[in-house]
Amino acid sequence: MRLQTTLLTFLPFIASCQSNPAAVIQYSNVASIPAPAGYQRIETPREGFGSWLRKMKLKSDNTVYLYNGQPKKNQSAQFAVLDLHLGKRDLQQCADAIMRLRAEYLYDKKQYDDIVFYDNNRQAYRPSGLQPDEFEGYLETVFSRCGTISLAASLNAVRPTLPPKPGDVLIKGGSPGHAMIIVDVARNAAGNYVFMLAQSYMPAQNMHIVLNPAKSTKTPWYEFDPSQPIVTPEWVFSISQLKSWP
Repeated sequence: MRLQTTLLTFLPFIASCQSNPAAVIQYSNVASIPAPAGYQRIETPREGFGSWLRKMKLKSDNTVYLYNGQPKKNQSAQFAVLDLHLGKRDLQQCADAIMRLRAEYLYDKKQYDDIVFYDNNRQAYRPSGLQPDEFEGYLETVFSRCGTISLAASLNAVRPTLPPKPGDVLIKGGSPGHAMIIVDVARNAAGNYVFMLAQSYMPAQNMHIVLNPAKSTKTPWYEFDPSQPIVTPEWVFSISQLKSWP
């Protein structure tokens, strides 16, 4: 398992991608994806989860692969693919990938006592060892016993009128349910906000930043409008489903 800790420099380059021809520009990490014209990224605490997410490395191959190594059938949803460990079992689905991000962030910051997830019965799961193989085994246990229902119950509701923050989670608990994480937020001088979303899905697959299907241009930025649903390539959320970490 590789823990993402190093902020990579901006390194866009032109490349062809047969599986997703629309994605012709590659970026090195989340922070290197330009904000829309007139927008600036919001400030985040230097050691906070939002700043850590911006450092997430992106793969040069923009194909989304399943846990078994096969390409996902739908290759039109992604703008970029996160360089995040997936594993070879059908475990790291939507909520699981978000829990991995949160766990790896806390691991990187040596906040080991804060690494805890709960199942539907509110049983807590904490790592019993911190060696890479032990930590990976712990995460697989979490993925097999926790999900959208338990994660939604563990997060705090966000007032719909408040702007989103990097690290906030859009989540609907259930079977089926879905969860996506906001990996970045920007603001313009008029006080309007835009945000980027990342997801895994079913079957377990590479986590990826999704395109905004409402835009004719290929962009990962979504406009924040509490009065409107959030329509993503494979799910629709309401702003009432936005939650934050305790």
